[in-house]
Amino acid sequence: MATKVVMEALSPTMEEGRLVEWKKQEGEAVAVGDVLAEVETDKAVMELVARTGGTLLKQLVAAGATVPVSSAVGWIGSPGETVDGGGPEGQRGGAPAAPAPAPAPSTKPIPAVAASAPPASPAIAVATAPGARVKASPLARKIAADTGVDLSTVSGSGPEGRVIKRDLSADQRAGAPAGQTASRQIARPSERPAYEDVPLTQIRKTIAKRLVQSIGPIPTFYLTSEVDMERVAEARGALNEAAGEQGKVSFNDIVLKAVATALQQHPVCNAWWQDDHVRIWHEVHLGMAVAIEEGLITPVIRNAEAKSLREIGSEARDLAKRARERKLKPDEYTGSTFSVSNLGMFDIEHFTAIINPPEAGILAIGSIAAVPAAVNGEVRVRRRMRMTMSCDHRVIDGATGAQFLKTLKLLLENPLALVW
Repeated sequence: MATKVVMEALSPTMEEGRLVEWKKQEGEAVAVGDVLAEVETDKAVMELVARTGGTLLKQLVAAGATVPVSSAVGWIGSPGETVDGGGPEGQRGGAPAAPAPAPAPSTKPIPAVAASAPPASPAIAVATAPGARVKASPLARKIAADTGVDLSTVSGSGPEGRVIKRDLSADQRAGAPAGQTASRQIARPSERPAYEDVPLTQIRKTIAKRLVQSIGPIPTFYLTSEVDMERVAEARGALNEAAGEQGKVSFNDIVLKAVATALQQHPVCNAWWQDDHVRIWHEVHLGMAVAIEEGLITPVIRNAEAKSLREIGSEARDLAKRARERKLKPDEYTGSTFSVSNLGMFDIEHFTAIINPPEAGILAIGSIAAVPAAVNGEVRVRRRMRMTMSCDHRVIDGATGAQFLKTLKLLLENPLALVW
């Protein structure tokens, strides 16, 4: 008896998924646990795994289609068995296979299970003919404009042949030898479109929904403090010199460690708003915002309060790397109790971050800059850093947030306290 394969919720917040690529084709044998397809969720690219064996009789959605959770995407059954060929209601972005003439047999929905997978690499990269409309991500367009690359000469390896960042490395530019930049071809206004509509990725849709949930209903106030980072810089230099090439720490690693330590002293800031109660966490699950090509994701360092500086640094690098590769598992980007967003590496002096509900706070970290500062009655050049805490006033009062920032500043200006 034929069995439906459905689009399962592969992440806690997933409402729909985009089928990136079929890994099994119609007529192929399928065993329990085989990967049927790769699906883009709101956070990562996941594998859709078969829960029943047989033959893949029908693909109900094409690669690139977006369908709601619980919708059928295919049929598995015995060779030669006839099934319904109609696509799921609500499908967008791809055409379903043609319906079979025979009526559908009695069926029983069987879900698929998810496991982490790297982003799909299409078997064939798609190149765009000169003069045609080029599908490319906004970041790829900016890189092409800055480096003088004609996007129509580049083979795209993203979804539906879209040109993405990795396609613009020197040895992937069509028509240009490795290490050389292709000559820039500037189209006349009459030859290029006036605008381009860029479809939303699943992660961008989720970001939009979360921002509306945060910036509208949450009564937010902001607290800013400036920290002298001279001792942190000296301590980091000494630690990294002693570590050699192994176990180096960054300024961000030290900030994360200090935040985890300060949250233990101010647990009200390490809390969730739960509508009819406040959940105060005694464990610090620290979210760290990571920019990826499709938007933003916040991997979580679990039990950060119990980890050493080196452990936090190592885990932060691993999580950030896998976040950019879209390889994170759902439990690696959910459940944070407080978050940190650092834009210092982009030379941003000061900014405010948006709270990630149900968390009650988030810390925005700016750049470390050498500025004149008063030290013991004298003006000296010191490395200083500004940090701004966004607070949910339903949980955190002004004095409570200020006390947390005071403790955090004390820890950063006396970093030996972090290794006691």
